[in-house]
Amino acid sequence: MIKILVSDALSEEGLKILKDAGQFQVDVNTELKPEALKGVIKDYDALIVRSATKVTREIINAADKLKVIGRAGVGLDNVDLDAATQKGIIVMNTPAGNTISTAEHTLSMILSLSRNIPQANVSTKKGEWKRSKFMGVELYTKVLGIVGFGRIGSEVAKRAFSFGMKVLAFDPFLSREVAESLGVEIVELKDLFERSDYITVHTPLTEETRHMISTKEFAAMKKGVRVINCARGGIIDEAALVAAIKEGKVAAAALDVFEKEPLSPDSELLKLDNIITTPHLGASTEEAQVNVAIEVAEIVRDALLGRGIRNAANYPCLEAEVCNILEPYINLSEKLGMFSSQLVEGRFQELNITYSGEIIQYNLSPLTMALVKGILSPILKETVNFINAVSLARERGINVREAKSPKEGEFVTLIQLEIRTDKESRKICGTLSANKQPRIVKIDGSYMEVTPAGEMIVMQNWDRPGIIGNLGTLMGKHNINIAAMTFGRQERGGKAISVLNVDSPISAELLDKIRKTENVLEVKIIRI
Repeated sequence: MIKILVSDALSEEGLKILKDAGQFQVDVNTELKPEALKGVIKDYDALIVRSATKVTREIINAADKLKVIGRAGVGLDNVDLDAATQKGIIVMNTPAGNTISTAEHTLSMILSLSRNIPQANVSTKKGEWKRSKFMGVELYTKVLGIVGFGRIGSEVAKRAFSFGMKVLAFDPFLSREVAESLGVEIVELKDLFERSDYITVHTPLTEETRHMISTKEFAAMKKGVRVINCARGGIIDEAALVAAIKEGKVAAAALDVFEKEPLSPDSELLKLDNIITTPHLGASTEEAQVNVAIEVAEIVRDALLGRGIRNAANYPCLEAEVCNILEPYINLSEKLGMFSSQLVEGRFQELNITYSGEIIQYNLSPLTMALVKGILSPILKETVNFINAVSLARERGINVREAKSPKEGEFVTLIQLEIRTDKESRKICGTLSANKQPRIVKIDGSYMEVTPAGEMIVMQNWDRPGIIGNLGTLMGKHNINIAAMTFGRQERGGKAISVLNVDSPISAELLDKIRKTENVLEVKIIRI
């Protein structure tokens, strides 16, 4: 009998699917402490969690039989993906289950902001009748700016159209053609801030999106703008938001998520009448809870019974006999994608992937899945996985082309990625080292030897004497240790590419100094 442990509350509809399969022993125990879970996990083939259970490396290492971890929800910050991958455990989530509920909550927040509904309700229940105090505004003809136009963002747009709103969207992976077909105007972030009457964010929280709306961004907005966050706490700088509201720049805000949850009773956010707060209710509808329970039950059931793998966050679908051969190339593909995504400028239009060498005898779709997942991950985070990556790219108007080249080249095996955006076209090539570790070996025709890992400085510079010394001195002054350094050029004295692997994060101050260093043309920070 296949044993499944459900360690967080799951709707009965999901449990019924597992029990009705007739091949599972389903144990529900929502009271397990970490040590207790570590003690019993060795007996189970699958684990289903929500957000309460922390599936740490210690717990995973104690799991002798575990094949599948199912997360009923989107976020995977409570599951150690690296540890699960190392142990060959498939981790799956349910990114679509709460789409409608979150979109509807966002519209509820927008309406509440526009008509002062929470404040008027409190006042009326106190026995007051202050109609003039709660004068509202209409949504009709107003401009709604949506930051992040994935599943939830697009559903918000559909509902906004019904109110007669004009919708602007910022999403690096959304093509203009797809946006226009949906009736949405695609714009740069700066334009969205300047033109919007309402701004709502629907992006994952990453290093790049943390505090993406802060003092500078509020200063660029219209006076009287209204701001909504039902995505992730930390995308909006809460201190900067409070300041912008106090000075009258922002008319009102509605927040469902916060930088620290639960929200402290002493928070400044609770002291301002024109900030509406809710306790992370985006997915808290009966329907959403049932949807994610059904979805997680179905994907765990199918994975355990060999019916296919869906929503895999850390593993593409592979035939067992070729898994060991392709696994290092899957790792290479994902890291090549992550590196390239952060290197290029502009909106993605086309991905041309060419495989050559020994691997072309195999079905390479898992590598393409991994590469596209790597490209989308820096922005979409846990909403993208191996299984949905290619379809998500195509939904956004990005053409993905895969080709095999039988020609023998300079490398035993090579993966070449050509990315075309609305601003540029770049080629990045990767292969495996002798010990099967991923390497970036060519960038735009310049030969390199780059380990795509950790914090990296990627710099375009003139090939002039002193560039290495200047960089080394600058890193030393800021106590940044250089782990590895590689350079590539096509001709002597021309443009060159320099890549530094460093042991510590690069501050904004240091990045600015690097940009001002003599002979430096362009600098990017890449994190993998």
